[in-house]
Amino acid sequence: MNTPFKAFLIDQDENKKIVSGLTTLDVANLDAGEVLIRVHYSSINYKDALAATGAGKIIRRFPCVGGIDMSGDVVESTDARFKPGDKVIATSFDIGVAHHGGYAEYARVPAGWVVPLPQGLDLFESMALGTAGFTAALGVVRMEDNGLAPANGPVIVTGATGGVGGLAIDMLARLGYHVVALTGKEVESDYLKMLGAAEVKLRSTIDFDKVRPLEAAQWAGAVDNVGGQILHWVLATMKQAGTVASIGNAASFNLNTTVFPFILRGVSLLGIDSGYIGFPIRQRVWDRLATDLKPRQLAAVTRTITLDELPDAFDAYIKGAIKGRTVVRIGA
Repeated sequence: MNTPFKAFLIDQDENKKIVSGLTTLDVANLDAGEVLIRVHYSSINYKDALAATGAGKIIRRFPCVGGIDMSGDVVESTDARFKPGDKVIATSFDIGVAHHGGYAEYARVPAGWVVPLPQGLDLFESMALGTAGFTAALGVVRMEDNGLAPANGPVIVTGATGGVGGLAIDMLARLGYHVVALTGKEVESDYLKMLGAAEVKLRSTIDFDKVRPLEAAQWAGAVDNVGGQILHWVLATMKQAGTVASIGNAASFNLNTTVFPFILRGVSLLGIDSGYIGFPIRQRVWDRLATDLKPRQLAAVTRTITLDELPDAFDAYIKGAIKGRTVVRIGA
Protein backbone atom coordinates (compact mmCIF):
# COMPACT_ATOMS: atom_id res chain seq x y z
CA MET A 1 0.00 0.00 0.00
CA ASN A 2 1.65 3.21 -1.21
CA THR A 3 -0.26 6.09 0.29
CA PRO A 4 1.28 9.46 1.29
CA PHE A 5 0.09 10.96 4.57
CA LYS A 6 0.80 13.79 6.98
CA ALA A 7 2.81 13.10 10.14
CA PHE A 8 4.62 14.90 12.97
CA LEU A 9 8.21 13.64 12.78
CA ILE A 10 10.90 14.00 15.47
CA ASP A 11 14.54 13.84 14.37
CA GLN A 12 18.04 15.07 15.24
CA ASP A 13 20.20 17.51 13.34
CA GLU A 14 23.94 17.17 12.81
CA ASN A 15 24.55 18.62 16.30
CA LYS A 16 22.24 16.06 17.95
CA LYS A 17 19.65 18.73 18.61
CA ILE A 18 16.00 17.70 18.43
CA VAL A 19 14.14 19.01 15.38
CA SER A 20 10.49 18.24 14.84
CA GLY A 21 7.62 19.26 12.59
CA LEU A 22 4.97 18.19 10.13
CA THR A 23 6.05 16.29 7.05
CA THR A 24 4.75 13.81 4.47
CA LEU A 25 5.51 10.11 4.76
CA ASP A 26 4.34 7.02 2.90
CA VAL A 27 2.52 4.01 4.33
CA ALA A 28 5.09 1.75 2.69
CA ASN A 29 7.78 3.23 4.96
CA LEU A 30 5.99 2.66 8.26
CA ASP A 31 7.47 0.36 10.90
CA ALA A 32 6.70 -3.34 10.93
CA GLY A 33 3.55 -4.66 12.55
CA GLU A 34 0.52 -6.80 11.90
CA VAL A 35 -2.10 -4.04 12.11
CA LEU A 36 -2.35 -0.95 9.91
CA ILE A 37 -4.54 1.74 11.49
CA ARG A 38 -6.11 4.84 9.97
CA VAL A 39 -5.66 7.17 12.92
CA HIS A 40 -8.60 9.35 13.91
CA TYR A 41 -7.34 10.79 17.20
CA SER A 42 -4.26 11.02 19.40
CA SER A 43 -3.54 13.02 22.55
CA ILE A 44 -0.84 15.03 24.26
CA ASN A 45 0.86 13.68 27.35
CA TYR A 46 3.75 15.33 29.19
CA LYS A 47 5.97 12.58 27.78
CA ASP A 48 4.97 13.65 24.25
CA ALA A 49 5.99 17.24 25.00
CA LEU A 50 9.36 16.12 26.36
CA ALA A 51 9.93 14.03 23.24
CA ALA A 52 8.88 16.67 20.72
CA THR A 53 10.89 19.51 22.27
CA GLY A 54 13.95 17.59 23.38
CA ALA A 55 13.36 18.68 26.98
CA GLY A 56 13.68 15.03 27.96
CA LYS A 57 15.62 12.12 26.47
CA ILE A 58 12.51 10.21 25.47
CA ILE A 59 13.05 9.22 21.83
CA ARG A 60 15.15 6.07 21.52
CA ARG A 61 15.56 6.08 17.74
CA PHE A 62 15.54 8.78 15.07
CA PRO A 63 13.60 9.68 13.08
CA CYS A 64 10.37 8.76 14.85
CA VAL A 65 6.77 9.86 14.45
CA GLY A 66 5.67 11.21 17.83
CA GLY A 67 2.54 10.46 19.80
CA ILE A 68 2.36 7.64 22.35
CA ASP A 69 -1.44 7.29 21.91
CA MET A 70 -3.75 6.59 18.98
CA SER A 71 -7.27 5.45 18.17
CA GLY A 72 -8.77 4.68 14.79
CA ASP A 73 -9.98 2.05 12.32
CA VAL A 74 -8.12 -1.03 11.16
CA VAL A 75 -7.22 -0.80 7.46
CA GLU A 76 -5.25 -4.04 7.11
CA SER A 77 -4.41 -6.86 9.51
CA THR A 78 -2.50 -10.11 9.25
CA ASP A 79 -3.63 -11.03 12.77
CA ALA A 80 -6.92 -12.95 13.02
CA ARG A 81 -7.99 -10.93 16.08
CA PHE A 82 -8.48 -7.79 13.97
CA LYS A 83 -10.22 -7.15 10.68
CA PRO A 84 -10.65 -4.04 8.49
CA GLY A 85 -13.12 -1.62 9.99
CA ASP A 86 -12.53 -2.62 13.62
CA LYS A 87 -12.24 0.34 15.98
CA VAL A 88 -9.10 0.04 18.09
CA ILE A 89 -6.85 1.77 20.63
CA ALA A 90 -3.05 1.56 20.81
CA THR A 91 -1.04 3.22 23.56
CA SER A 92 2.31 2.86 25.31
CA PHE A 93 4.88 0.13 24.60
CA ASP A 94 7.39 1.65 22.09
CA ILE A 95 4.79 3.82 20.33
CA GLY A 96 6.05 7.33 19.69
CA VAL A 97 9.48 6.70 21.23
CA ALA A 98 11.04 3.82 19.27
CA HIS A 99 8.22 2.99 16.85
CA HIS A 100 6.32 5.45 14.65
CA GLY A 101 3.45 6.79 16.73
CA GLY A 102 0.01 8.35 16.69
CA TYR A 103 0.74 11.84 15.34
CA ALA A 104 0.08 10.64 11.81
CA GLU A 105 -2.81 9.78 9.55
CA TYR A 106 -1.64 6.15 9.42
CA ALA A 107 0.24 3.90 11.83
CA ARG A 108 1.33 0.27 11.69
CA VAL A 109 1.85 -1.52 15.01
CA PRO A 110 2.26 -5.04 16.40
CA ALA A 111 -1.07 -6.72 17.14
CA GLY A 112 0.04 -7.29 20.73
CA TRP A 113 -0.13 -3.55 21.33
CA VAL A 114 -3.68 -3.15 20.04
CA VAL A 115 -6.84 -3.09 22.19
CA PRO A 116 -10.33 -3.43 20.70
CA LEU A 117 -12.35 -0.32 21.52
CA PRO A 118 -14.61 -1.40 24.41
CA GLN A 119 -18.34 -0.81 24.28
CA GLY A 120 -19.10 2.37 26.21
CA LEU A 121 -16.25 4.42 24.70
CA ASP A 122 -15.95 6.11 21.31
CA LEU A 123 -12.66 6.84 19.57
CA PHE A 124 -12.61 10.47 20.76
CA GLU A 125 -13.25 9.53 24.40
CA SER A 126 -10.54 6.89 24.30
CA MET A 127 -8.00 9.61 23.47
CA ALA A 128 -9.47 12.08 25.96
CA LEU A 129 -8.39 9.35 28.36
CA GLY A 130 -5.27 8.16 26.52
CA THR A 131 -2.20 7.09 28.46
CA ALA A 132 -3.06 9.52 31.27
CA GLY A 133 -6.47 7.94 31.83
CA PHE A 134 -5.15 4.41 31.44
CA THR A 135 -2.40 5.13 33.98
CA ALA A 136 -4.81 6.63 36.50
CA ALA A 137 -7.19 3.70 36.09
CA LEU A 138 -4.38 1.15 36.40
CA GLY A 139 -3.38 2.81 39.67
CA VAL A 140 -6.94 2.58 41.00
CA VAL A 141 -7.30 -1.05 39.90
CA ARG A 142 -3.97 -2.03 41.47
CA MET A 143 -4.92 -0.32 44.76
CA GLU A 144 -8.31 -2.04 44.79
CA ASP A 145 -6.62 -5.39 44.19
CA ASN A 146 -4.47 -4.54 47.22
CA GLY A 147 -7.54 -4.05 49.43
CA LEU A 148 -8.45 -0.38 49.03
CA ALA A 149 -12.15 0.38 49.42
CA PRO A 150 -14.14 3.57 50.12
CA ALA A 151 -14.88 2.44 53.67
CA ASN A 152 -11.15 2.33 54.47
CA GLY A 153 -10.81 6.13 54.56
CA PRO A 154 -9.71 9.11 52.46
CA VAL A 155 -7.52 8.91 49.36
CA ILE A 156 -5.09 11.71 48.53
CA VAL A 157 -4.05 12.59 44.98
CA THR A 158 -0.86 14.59 44.44
CA GLY A 159 -0.11 16.60 41.32
CA ALA A 160 -3.87 16.99 41.23
CA THR A 161 -4.23 19.43 38.32
CA GLY A 162 -2.20 17.28 35.91
CA GLY A 163 -3.78 14.93 33.40
CA VAL A 164 -3.32 11.78 35.49
CA GLY A 165 -4.14 13.50 38.77
CA GLY A 166 -7.35 15.10 37.57
CA LEU A 167 -8.64 11.90 35.99
CA ALA A 168 -7.74 9.91 39.11
CA ILE A 169 -9.78 12.33 41.25
CA ASP A 170 -12.79 11.94 38.97
CA MET A 171 -12.55 8.12 38.91
CA LEU A 172 -12.10 7.77 42.66
CA ALA A 173 -14.95 10.18 43.43
CA ARG A 174 -17.24 8.26 41.08
CA LEU A 175 -16.45 5.07 42.99
CA GLY A 176 -17.46 6.73 46.27
CA TYR A 177 -14.08 7.61 47.77
CA HIS A 178 -13.49 10.72 49.87
CA VAL A 179 -10.81 12.33 47.70
CA VAL A 180 -8.34 14.96 48.89
CA ALA A 181 -6.50 16.86 46.14
CA LEU A 182 -2.98 18.07 46.98
CA THR A 183 -1.88 21.00 44.82
CA GLY A 184 0.35 24.03 44.77
CA LYS A 185 -2.23 25.97 42.74
CA GLU A 186 -4.82 27.47 45.09
CA VAL A 187 -6.48 29.17 42.12
CA GLU A 188 -7.51 25.73 40.84
CA SER A 189 -9.48 24.74 43.95
CA ASP A 190 -12.87 25.13 42.27
CA TYR A 191 -11.66 23.10 39.30
CA LEU A 192 -10.52 20.27 41.55
CA LYS A 193 -13.80 20.25 43.43
CA MET A 194 -15.65 20.15 40.11
CA LEU A 195 -13.72 16.96 39.34
CA GLY A 196 -14.94 15.45 42.59
CA ALA A 197 -12.40 16.38 45.27
CA ALA A 198 -14.08 16.59 48.67
CA GLU A 199 -11.15 18.64 50.00
CA VAL A 200 -8.26 20.61 48.51
CA LYS A 201 -5.02 20.67 50.48
CA LEU A 202 -2.33 23.19 49.55
CA ARG A 203 1.31 22.16 49.43
CA SER A 204 2.22 25.42 51.14
CA THR A 205 0.62 24.14 54.36
CA ILE A 206 3.22 21.35 54.64
CA ASP A 207 6.85 21.81 55.70
CA PHE A 208 8.36 18.96 53.75
CA ASP A 209 11.81 19.54 55.27
CA LYS A 210 10.47 18.64 58.73
CA VAL A 211 8.55 15.48 57.93
CA ARG A 212 9.21 12.77 60.51
CA PRO A 213 9.51 9.07 59.63
CA LEU A 214 5.90 8.62 60.76
CA GLU A 215 3.33 11.40 61.01
CA ALA A 216 -0.34 11.33 62.00
CA ALA A 217 -2.08 8.63 59.96
CA GLN A 218 -4.51 10.22 57.49
CA TRP A 219 -4.86 8.33 54.20
CA ALA A 220 -6.11 4.87 53.29
CA GLY A 221 -4.85 5.34 49.75
CA ALA A 222 -2.77 7.70 47.67
CA VAL A 223 -2.11 8.36 44.00
CA ASP A 224 1.28 10.06 43.74
CA ASN A 225 2.31 11.80 40.53
CA VAL A 226 5.27 13.80 41.81
CA GLY A 227 7.75 11.72 43.82
CA GLY A 228 10.50 13.27 45.96
CA GLN A 229 9.67 14.92 49.28
CA ILE A 230 5.94 14.77 48.62
CA LEU A 231 5.97 10.99 48.26
CA HIS A 232 8.03 10.76 51.47
CA TRP A 233 5.35 12.82 53.26
CA VAL A 234 2.57 10.69 51.74
CA LEU A 235 4.20 7.49 53.00
CA ALA A 236 4.70 8.97 56.47
CA THR A 237 1.01 9.92 56.71
CA MET A 238 -0.57 6.67 55.51
CA LYS A 239 -3.03 4.74 57.66
CA GLN A 240 -2.43 1.15 58.77
CA ALA A 241 -2.38 -1.14 55.71
CA GLY A 242 -2.68 1.86 53.40
CA THR A 243 -1.74 1.57 49.75
CA VAL A 244 0.11 4.06 47.54
CA ALA A 245 0.23 4.05 43.75
CA SER A 246 3.52 5.60 42.58
CA ILE A 247 2.83 6.95 39.08
CA GLY A 248 5.07 9.93 38.31
CA ASN A 249 8.11 12.02 39.14
CA ALA A 250 7.00 15.57 38.28
CA ALA A 251 8.93 16.92 41.31
CA SER A 252 11.77 14.40 41.59
CA PHE A 253 12.71 10.83 40.79
CA ASN A 254 14.52 10.58 44.12
CA LEU A 255 12.91 9.16 47.25
CA ASN A 256 14.54 9.67 50.64
CA THR A 257 12.36 7.87 53.15
CA THR A 258 12.47 5.22 55.88
CA VAL A 259 11.21 1.67 56.21
CA PHE A 260 8.88 2.61 59.10
CA PRO A 261 5.69 3.08 57.03
CA PHE A 262 6.23 -0.38 55.59
CA ILE A 263 7.20 -2.36 58.70
CA LEU A 264 5.19 -0.49 61.36
CA ARG A 265 2.03 0.35 59.42
CA GLY A 266 2.09 -2.29 56.69
CA VAL A 267 1.92 0.32 53.93
CA SER A 268 2.17 -0.96 50.35
CA LEU A 269 3.98 1.07 47.68
CA LEU A 270 2.79 -0.04 44.24
CA GLY A 271 4.76 0.87 41.13
CA ILE A 272 2.46 1.72 38.23
CA ASP A 273 4.02 0.97 34.85
CA SER A 274 1.40 1.68 32.22
CA GLY A 275 3.95 1.51 29.42
CA TYR A 276 4.47 -2.22 29.19
CA ILE A 277 1.66 -3.79 31.22
CA GLY A 278 0.31 -6.61 29.09
CA PHE A 279 -2.87 -8.55 28.61
CA PRO A 280 -5.29 -9.44 30.16
CA ILE A 281 -4.74 -6.58 32.62
CA ARG A 282 -4.55 -3.99 29.82
CA GLN A 283 -7.93 -5.05 28.44
CA ARG A 284 -9.38 -5.23 31.95
CA VAL A 285 -8.39 -1.63 32.67
CA TRP A 286 -9.80 -0.34 29.36
CA ASP A 287 -13.04 -2.21 30.07
CA ARG A 288 -13.25 -0.47 33.46
CA LEU A 289 -12.62 2.88 31.74
CA ALA A 290 -15.65 2.23 29.57
CA THR A 291 -17.84 1.47 32.60
CA ASP A 292 -17.45 2.33 36.28
CA LEU A 293 -14.13 4.17 35.92
CA LYS A 294 -15.24 6.42 33.06
CA PRO A 295 -14.69 9.98 34.34
CA ARG A 296 -17.89 11.97 34.74
CA GLN A 297 -16.22 15.26 33.77
CA LEU A 298 -14.21 13.95 30.82
CA ALA A 299 -15.81 16.27 28.26
CA ALA A 300 -15.45 19.29 30.54
CA VAL A 301 -11.69 18.83 31.00
CA THR A 302 -10.86 18.04 27.36
CA ARG A 303 -9.95 20.40 24.54
CA THR A 304 -9.38 19.47 20.90
CA ILE A 305 -6.72 20.68 18.48
CA THR A 306 -5.85 19.67 14.91
CA LEU A 307 -2.68 18.01 13.70
CA ASP A 308 -1.70 21.33 12.09
CA GLU A 309 -1.93 23.02 15.50
CA LEU A 310 0.13 20.35 17.25
CA PRO A 311 3.66 21.83 16.82
CA ASP A 312 2.68 24.94 18.80
CA ALA A 313 1.00 23.03 21.63
CA PHE A 314 3.95 21.46 23.45
CA ASP A 315 5.53 24.52 25.06
CA ALA A 316 2.62 25.01 27.46
CA TYR A 317 3.11 21.46 28.74
CA ILE A 318 6.79 22.05 29.39
CA LYS A 319 5.90 25.23 31.32
CA GLY A 320 3.25 23.42 33.40
CA ALA A 321 0.55 25.72 32.07
CA ILE A 322 -1.91 23.00 31.00
CA LYS A 323 -4.62 21.33 33.01
CA GLY A 324 -6.95 18.61 31.83
CA ARG A 325 -6.54 16.76 28.56
CA THR A 326 -5.82 17.64 24.92
CA VAL A 327 -7.08 15.47 22.07
CA VAL A 328 -5.39 15.79 18.68
CA ARG A 329 -7.81 15.33 15.78
CA ILE A 330 -5.85 13.51 13.11
CA GLY A 331 -8.15 12.18 10.42
CA ALA A 332 -11.67 12.06 11.78
